[in-house]
Amino acid sequence: MERPLLVYTTFPDLASALNIGEFLVRERLIACINVLPGMRSVYSWKGAIERSEEVAAILKSREGLADALAAALKARHPYDTPIILHLPVAGADADTAAWILAETGLGASPATG
Repeated sequence: MERPLLVYTTFPDLASALNIGEFLVRERLIACINVLPGMRSVYSWKGAIERSEEVAAILKSREGLADALAAALKARHPYDTPIILHLPVAGADADTAAWILAETGLGASPATG
């Protein structure tokens, strides 16, 4: 059985995170995006130390979509070099895993209560 995959990324603002997230859900590349606004970042970029407000996002997908998801995210992302970190899932609740797989094109969608 294919395993779930979490992808961590950041966006410059809430609107871009939600718009891109909705596109990825509609394309069934992710089952869900969790958007966490209000993040403050300090980072090195092109030889300078930068500070900015960003939005963190966690995308729920599956391992088989890692490359397609990264390509779609890069194609729509406002950053020149977006952060895309694949976080393999060592274990998951069976119903959660089934939901992620079903919503990304594998298996039947579990009943909701």
